[in-house]
Amino acid sequence: MAILSGKPGSCWVAAATATNYPPLDGSIHAEVVIVGAGIVGLTTALRLCEAGRSVIVVEGLRTGGQVTGRSTAKITTQHALIYRHLIDTFGRDMAQAYADANSAGAVQIREWVRNYAIACDLETKDAYTYTCDTSRGAEIAAEAEAARQVGLDADVLERAPLPFETAAALRFSDQAQFNPAAYLVGLAQAVTARGGRIFENSRAISIGEASRWRVVTDGGTVHAEYVVVATNMTVKSPIGMANRTQPRCHTAMAFRVDDPLAVDGMFIGIDDPTHSIRTGRDAEGPLLVTLGPKFDTGQDGDVAKRFVELEQWARISLPVGDIAWRWCNEDYDTADRVPYAGEPDPDKASGFHIATGFNAWGITNGTAAGTMIADLICARPSPWQKLYDPARSYPEDFHKNGRSQSIVSSVDDIAPGMSGVIVRSDEKIAAWRDAEGVLHPVSAACTHKGCTVTWNNADNTWDCPCHGSIFAADGSVIHGPARKPLSPAALWKGDD
Repeated sequence: MAILSGKPGSCWVAAATATNYPPLDGSIHAEVVIVGAGIVGLTTALRLCEAGRSVIVVEGLRTGGQVTGRSTAKITTQHALIYRHLIDTFGRDMAQAYADANSAGAVQIREWVRNYAIACDLETKDAYTYTCDTSRGAEIAAEAEAARQVGLDADVLERAPLPFETAAALRFSDQAQFNPAAYLVGLAQAVTARGGRIFENSRAISIGEASRWRVVTDGGTVHAEYVVVATNMTVKSPIGMANRTQPRCHTAMAFRVDDPLAVDGMFIGIDDPTHSIRTGRDAEGPLLVTLGPKFDTGQDGDVAKRFVELEQWARISLPVGDIAWRWCNEDYDTADRVPYAGEPDPDKASGFHIATGFNAWGITNGTAAGTMIADLICARPSPWQKLYDPARSYPEDFHKNGRSQSIVSSVDDIAPGMSGVIVRSDEKIAAWRDAEGVLHPVSAACTHKGCTVTWNNADNTWDCPCHGSIFAADGSVIHGPARKPLSPAALWKGDD
């Protein structure tokens, strides 16, 4: 395995103020309980608090540190070549609804940053979709025309303002970027200032219905009229969501730069392998943040190699210095490229809401979805219900399970700092060997559906190749759909 440079972790999380909300302790009541303190969960919470509703948020780890805090955090209606796809596949009305929802999401973020004085490095930037392939200029032009049809301001350029050659670019002016972790810290402060309550290190291990909805953590229980599951992939739903989506990851790297304006704007390439580019900063100064192409979670046995390839591309293409930060971020794709949000089954599970499948565009979509869910709880109709309908039809062959990429024949194949899955009859053990050579075994069966996990040799995590649950090296849950840690396990006699 390659030795990776840079600190492991998101530059946004590192630069944000750490939160310290207490864990849930005891039995409490609220009108709405929200599971997950990401952008959907906290948007829903603040919207409801502004409407005078009683709200409790339970977060399995810390506010802002998970999926939202590891995103590229582009506040834009430009989502690669989305509008031509939506018009051609579903018609102009659906494309219009998507544009309207994401435009409203972008406006809401700016309003809350201003109204609540949230310090999150919000900057106005142009957003560009670009190609380096001269044969793809027509796709850029077609997307511009589609965007104009739904009222968006789109310009076609002969090249993108990048330090390498491009063949064509699509520009959306006056978009924005920010530090997403700092933004969520600010939203959380606004929620609590308006009477909402947030509990961290309070993973929901059970969500059920009695006379009211009931969310159970290790420390307590919340009873509520409504429940919102906003956990990247839903940890519970009245209709199955895991097979309607495909878990995917990106590698991300933040480089030191001498000139913070050497690259000015937000960029997404459409050529394979795709790359995303934007600027940022941490406590030590300006950064240039790049993302590599997506890959299915848990289905790559050498994620570290992807970081090496991303660094090689960045050093050839961009004026970058030392690597400051590196991380992976996970999201879920949908077949039609539109998220699922709202009530999956209002007849059988009234008051139960979800949000998932953001296709790597969760900042504006997530804000729109959270706003919509809050409005529905307040009995206000939303024009985006049909767009985000979580019960809409989908191709049943869309989701693809994978197999573990970490199978080894014996513990002798596991070097210090590495891991492997050992198979003995029907039992599979996931073992990590620390730097001192000590093995740390846990069950290799994901606690969601039992799939055998894969070792992520860049993040030092166990990743499920079926539905995307991610566990720390010790088996504890980082995020679901799994709710319980990997089970304790012992190596067989003679294997240790």
